[in-house]
Amino acid sequence: MIKNTKILIVDDDRSIGEMLQMLLEMNGYEVIFSQEPGKTEENITAHGTDLVLLDMLISGVNGTDVCARIRSDKNISQVSILMMSALHDAGKRCKTAGANDFIAKPFEMDELLQKINKCTMGIG
Repeated sequence: MIKNTKILIVDDDRSIGEMLQMLLEMNGYEVIFSQEPGKTEENITAHGTDLVLLDMLISGVNGTDVCARIRSDKNISQVSILMMSALHDAGKRCKTAGANDFIAKPFEMDELLQKINKCTMGIG
């Protein structure tokens, strides 16, 4: 883990988001949780986010669209994006949209931490 890595979790399920926030904070990450995909770009800028943990389906919004918007914004396009979904075959769609990596729900915390470390290598 890179010290002071800031992670933005974007998920419409409050219980999942808060659980992930607590577990990631226990592992030394600075974490912001949002249920509003429309504010993702604003949150990245406001909080100096290093990694976005982005759900693929968020309250009727497709996370791949959010991912593509981040990649097209030159001010934040370098932010790492780790997408997640329980949908079958979602990984390919997420990576096509610009995600650095993908994790299928449900997942083990160790697997998530490994993917976060992989996505944040070179930060700091």
